[in-house]
Amino acid sequence: MGQWEVFLGPYKQAVDELKVKLKGMRTQFSNANTNSPIEFVTGRVKPLASIYEKASEKELAFQPSVELGKKLQDIAGLRIMCQFVDDIATVAELIRQRNDMRVIEERDYITHSKPSGYRSHHMLIEYPVETINGQVIVYGEIQIRTLAMNFWASIEHSLNYKYKGVFPNEIKNRLQSAAEAAFRLDEEMSSIRSEIQDAQAYFTEYKEASNVTIRTNEERES
Repeated sequence: MGQWEVFLGPYKQAVDELKVKLKGMRTQFSNANTNSPIEFVTGRVKPLASIYEKASEKELAFQPSVELGKKLQDIAGLRIMCQFVDDIATVAELIRQRNDMRVIEERDYITHSKPSGYRSHHMLIEYPVETINGQVIVYGEIQIRTLAMNFWASIEHSLNYKYKGVFPNEIKNRLQSAAEAAFRLDEEMSSIRSEIQDAQAYFTEYKEASNVTIRTNEERES
């Protein structure tokens, strides 16, 4: 096994464990018949090419080391998607209250969006991973955003690679306008939140009732 595989092992373990735990929070809300502030969760370990780019930007040696892990605190990355803007604060508070990780820094790009229009709430955490060689403290980043914010960020990320971070003015202006449009959509959806959630609950009940009817008919015919 190579040095990088050994180095990144605890990060992969951390991402896998945190995905299960964060998804478990969503399940708990569902079991309590309460609307979950978490829509879905994704996670990844930063690819070596991205680690190399980030290390170069920070003038760090591109080699597995404790220093590299401390300086690049987003090698392990989790992303939590929410339906509504208000849910972001709820999820952030739930994470702050947990005892299995420690929040060391937060960056609020919701209230204070980046000049590009980017919006998200970032939480840098310390997370202990148990390995056969003992406990390893892994640094990671949790991003919390709405579905609309995530759509915009995914497009901006792709364009960033194409233009190497230097956008033509027309693209830059359109991205900023799109970011504002996405945020207005989030605000509009929040204003009719209760109607949306009532409709979703009704739809879920309807589906469950339909499934029961289908199973009952199948049992009668068998």
